[in-house]
Formats: sequence, structure tokens, C-alpha cells
Amino acid sequence: MEVQVITTVISGLLIAVGIAGIIVPVLPGAVTIAASLLIWAVVLQNTVGWVVFGLGAVLVAIGMAASAVLTGKRLKARRIPNHSIVVGIVVGLVGMFVIPVVGLFIGFAVGLLLSEYLRQRDFRQALASSGVALKAMGVGIVVELGCAFAAASIWTAGVFIHFFF
Repeated sequence: MEVQVITTVISGLLIAVGIAGIIVPVLPGAVTIAASLLIWAVVLQNTVGWVVFGLGAVLVAIGMAASAVLTGKRLKARRIPNHSIVVGIVVGLVGMFVIPVVGLFIGFAVGLLLSEYLRQRDFRQALASSGVALKAMGVGIVVELGCAFAAASIWTAGVFIHFFF
């Protein structure tokens, strides 16, 4: 029983880290949540643990897939190349160290805008396509975050069922 309690606390912390990783895409968010649910199920060795893992893993996978599909679809519709996204990510990573907390987001937006400006040679078009890319990525993050919260809620219900019923 003691090992189960310790594992439950660690799993809860890992789920919180996973949710933070979805919001700040430097940490492996969804994978951390799925791994935490798997570890919890393996330690519990009962039906509740495995059902929680199964449902949570499906939700996390749906969130990751929906995020990728929704973001990719909008970026392709606007013909925004992967190169611009990569430049945004690189500048975002640099920004993360230059400006703590918000540097990743500011750096990504600035890098994306500069890359699009160099590609299109028109500031208004670059601003418009950068805005579309940022909105698309924001929608993807929100969808993935919603699925992560749903998985965390299922885990919370599983904790109550396992320990109190």
C-alpha cells in the first residue's frame, strides 16, 4: 500500500509536469502524462489502473494527433513553409534563455515574423501569415491541453476509486 501511495503522488506530479509541458512546449508534455499513467497502472496491478491508463492514453493520443492535424492543415492552407516554423522554434529557444518565462513565445513569434518577411518581402503579408501560424499553433495547444486535462481528470477519478471505494 505504501508503494502505491508514493507512486500515486509521483504520478500526480508527473501529470502536472506533462500539462506544463504542453503549455510550454520545451518539456515532453503528452508523453510524460502517458508514461505516468502507465507507471501508475503497473504499480497498482488492478483493473482501475489499467482502465485509467487505457482511457488516458487514448485521450493523450487524440490530443497529440488533433494538435498536429489542426496545425498542419491551417499552415498548409496558407502555404507557410516548414522552414519558417523551424526558424521560429530556433529563435524561440534562444529567446527562452534571453527572456525567462515568456522568451519562448516572444522569440517564436519574432523568428516566425522575420522568416516570413524574408520569404515574402512584404511586412503586411508576413504579419498576416505569422498571425495565422500562431493561431494555428495556439488552437493545437488548446486541443492537446483539453485532452490532457481530461486524462488528468480520469486519473483523479481513478485515484479516488482505488483508495476510497
